[in-house]
Amino acid sequence: MSRKKSILLILIILLIDQVSKIYIKTHFALQDHIEVFSWFKIYFIENDGMAWGTKISDFASFMDDRTAKVALTLFRIVAIFGIGYWLYDVIKKQSPKVLILAIALIFAGAMGNIIDSVFYGVLFDDSYGQVATFLPEAGGYDSFLHGKVVDMLYFPIWKGYLPEWMPFWGGDYFTFFEPVFNIADMAISTGFIMLIVFNKKAFQKKEV
Repeated sequence: MSRKKSILLILIILLIDQVSKIYIKTHFALQDHIEVFSWFKIYFIENDGMAWGTKISDFASFMDDRTAKVALTLFRIVAIFGIGYWLYDVIKKQSPKVLILAIALIFAGAMGNIIDSVFYGVLFDDSYGQVATFLPEAGGYDSFLHGKVVDMLYFPIWKGYLPEWMPFWGGDYFTFFEPVFNIADMAISTGFIMLIVFNKKAFQKKEV
């Protein structure tokens, strides 16, 4: 996979990701939803932390939420430079296409969520009980580096009570699939799954 194709893929994912997020942010209030199918909904939430809303401050009690948010955003920025260099390196070495594709997907997804974290607090006002405005006159809902990631894809494929005989969760009400995510998350997850499933092919050693 060439550098041009990798850059094109990254730009396409970023475009789809950001267009979908900006549309949701400027047309939905928080927790507004549309049922596309019984098992698929467009459901607007905002994520202020990592996966499933986890925050660094949940583990580091000495940090307040705002400091933890900046730390997380800065960590993501540093990580994206590392992933970007990794992508550059594997393309230069003409590594297997599956490895280049996986890293390009991870890079695009990480970049998509970084844009939210860095800029959305400044670019939009809040979505509590209202549809947000892009570049509001009164200013955004927060400061630089304090943006929240926009999520909207929700797949409640199955809902019901688990059998009583099941250990730990027996009798509990359960939803599969519970997390709400976005296009960037899909790209990251796909990239990691490719690295796991095609591990031998992605990291095959060249014969000397």
